[in-house]
Amino acid sequence: MQNTITDYYQQLAPNYDENRFNNSYGLYIDNQERSFLESLNLDLNKTVDLGCGTGRFLNFAAYGIDISSNMILQSKQKYPEKNIQLGSLSQVPFANNFFKNAFCFHVIMHLDKKETTTFLDEAHRILEKKGKLIFDFPSEKRRKLTAHTPENWHGANELSINEIVALTKDNWNLKKQTGILFFPIHHFPKKLRRFFIPLDNLLCRSFLKHYASYIILILEKK
Repeated sequence: MQNTITDYYQQLAPNYDENRFNNSYGLYIDNQERSFLESLNLDLNKTVDLGCGTGRFLNFAAYGIDISSNMILQSKQKYPEKNIQLGSLSQVPFANNFFKNAFCFHVIMHLDKKETTTFLDEAHRILEKKGKLIFDFPSEKRRKLTAHTPENWHGANELSINEIVALTKDNWNLKKQTGILFFPIHHFPKKLRRFFIPLDNLLCRSFLKHYASYIILILEKK
C-alpha cells in the first residue's frame, strides 16, 4: 500500500498545490485547518509535520517528513531553511523523545486500522513526555450519514472517537477534539463559500462536531 501511495504523490507533486488548494473548496479547508493550528501556539522549533507534502503547513514546524521525494522537492523550494527528510509515518527518521509536538493532516485517511496503530506507536516514540500529537481523519458518523463509499485506498479510512479512544487509552490522553468542514461546501456556489466559514467553525466546535467531514484530535503522550 505504501508504494501505491508514494507513486501517486510522486506524480501529483508538481501540480498538487494548484489542483488541491488553488480553488474555493481547497481554500475553505485550508482556512479552517490553518486557523486551528494558529490557535495552538506551537513551539515551531520543537514541532514536526508528519506527511508535510509540498509544505502547506511548514510555517508551523521546523521539521517535516514525507514519503514522496518529489513532494519534498516542492517543500524545500518554499522552505530551504527547514529540516525536511524522506520518511513515513511508520518510520520517522528522528530519535526517541525528539519532539514536543507533531501534527499530521490528510494522511491517516489513506491508512487502514493496523497502519494507524503503527502511526500512533511511532508518534509516541518520537514525542517527549506530555508531547502533543495533532491529527485528522474522516468522521465515521458523517460518512454513514451521507452513505459515502470510497472507491479505492484514497481517503478510505474512517474512524470514530470510540475507536480512537480504544487505540490510545494505554499511551495517550485525549485533550481536545474538533471538526473540519461541516457544510457540504462543494454544493454551494463558489463565490459564496467563504462566507460560511465562521458558522462552519462554530458548528465544528459544538456537539455536532462528530458530523463534520473530518475530526481533528489532540493527544498527549502519557
